[in-house]
Amino acid sequence: MSEMPDTSPEGASLHAPVARLLRPLVRLFVARGITFPALINLLRELYVNVAEYDFALPGKEQTDSRVSLLTGIHRKEVRRLRGAGAPVSAVPAVVSRTSRIIARWLADPHFTDGQGRPLPLPRAGEDGEVSFESLVSGVTRDLRPRAVLDEWLDRGLALLDPQGRIVLAEAAYVPKGGGEPQLYYFGRNLHDHIAASVANIMGEAPRFLERAVHYDGLSAELARHLERRAREIAMEALAQANREAHAACATDPGGDHRWNFGLYVYAEEAPPRRAPQGSGDAA
Repeated sequence: MSEMPDTSPEGASLHAPVARLLRPLVRLFVARGITFPALINLLRELYVNVAEYDFALPGKEQTDSRVSLLTGIHRKEVRRLRGAGAPVSAVPAVVSRTSRIIARWLADPHFTDGQGRPLPLPRAGEDGEVSFESLVSGVTRDLRPRAVLDEWLDRGLALLDPQGRIVLAEAAYVPKGGGEPQLYYFGRNLHDHIAASVANIMGEAPRFLERAVHYDGLSAELARHLERRAREIAMEALAQANREAHAACATDPGGDHRWNFGLYVYAEEAPPRRAPQGSGDAA
């Protein structure tokens, strides 16, 4: 069976939005040395994996021929690539541990002030007293709080104030530098945003909330102002969601589901449009 380059009419309608979606990713690929042949190999593996696991017919064994038909990839290649199992996105240990400690510091009323801001914490305290030691030990006992503190100070996630108390740094909210934590959340958050949009397109009715407020034709000053204000609103919403989720988890029996609530803010200099200045929309 030969490669099949043809695209269905439904697929053709996706060309423009997919090209726009992929453009910033291609910029990242080129910057990070992911060549076009390397990307093709990755896409080939993903096409086979998705067809094998997401498009299997109930009660029927998925065949090489059907995967080849769905993907346009030759059966020999399908046979070689099948059976690898659905990809699992493992959470790096440092990401899981750090995110859980920060989430508690931002949500637990014992570690926040009246406005929900994280309190400066002494290194240690007596039994039951609020401290960095009690914060960490309440999440994990596999690591010494001093080791966690040394790591956070080195990474800029925490600072020491003049009183020697530990302060959560702004850097702790958003991993930076293209390291493992940032790249993990890059994959996770973009996956979930795209997955929500795809589910809404493929379903009979929108299942997930996926909306944005956008204005074009703005001055640079107003764009900067709206970006700053949007950050404030977003952080307030994230903090509230984190507090409620943290409190609810205390009585939840646990299970195999996960939940993600995300926000993004973006602004750029864009070519002028014919729409009236200041025109806006929510979609």
